[in-house]
Amino acid sequence: MIKACIFDLDGVIVDTAHYHYMAWKRLAGELGINLTPEDNERLKGVSRIDSLKIILELGNKKLPPNKMEELADRKNGWFVEYVEAMKPNEIFPGVKKLISEMRQRSLKVGLASSSKNAKRVVELLGIAALFDAMVDGSMITHSKPDPEIFLLAAKRLDVEPKFCLVFEDAEAGVEAAVRAGMKCVGVGSPAQLKKANIIVSKTADFDLGSLTKV
Repeated sequence: MIKACIFDLDGVIVDTAHYHYMAWKRLAGELGINLTPEDNERLKGVSRIDSLKIILELGNKKLPPNKMEELADRKNGWFVEYVEAMKPNEIFPGVKKLISEMRQRSLKVGLASSSKNAKRVVELLGIAALFDAMVDGSMITHSKPDPEIFLLAAKRLDVEPKFCLVFEDAEAGVEAAVRAGMKCVGVGSPAQLKKANIIVSKTADFDLGSLTKV
């Protein structure tokens, strides 16, 4: 019996992924590395430093930890500039309605995003009040596919992991949910998200009647 639903942010509630891509591509360009949309798929759901490691790997480059922190902060500064212009109408259609219906059914609702800017994005979108608990990248040590972020969200929601349903669009996120002992709804490609219990093309396509089937 599902008692709580935990949502990733990017690609599930809103598309800030293209802002991340713009910022990472800008940084990669400064390093003489061409970051393609295909390469960018590997960065989804991954921490800043781990994302930068992937980019450096693509360019066959290595940098000391202090330089990597400096570059990750620069990328984040650009990303924040982009998201500060976000508007509530950027939320994917039907998502607010879905979460509201979950709350009406007395389900707890959590947010679990690897982004350290998740809370700010949620504020800009005007949906902070929809969540009973929020966990972002500043609260964890290990990024997805490590299950830490989802386990912490479950703890803050005071719900056992086996009673939680995660909504994820990234392969690393689905893996993290599985490793946390939770059920998972994959949002996107069946080929990429094959470990999910249910797969939908868009978050709002999820049928609440399926809660008894996961």
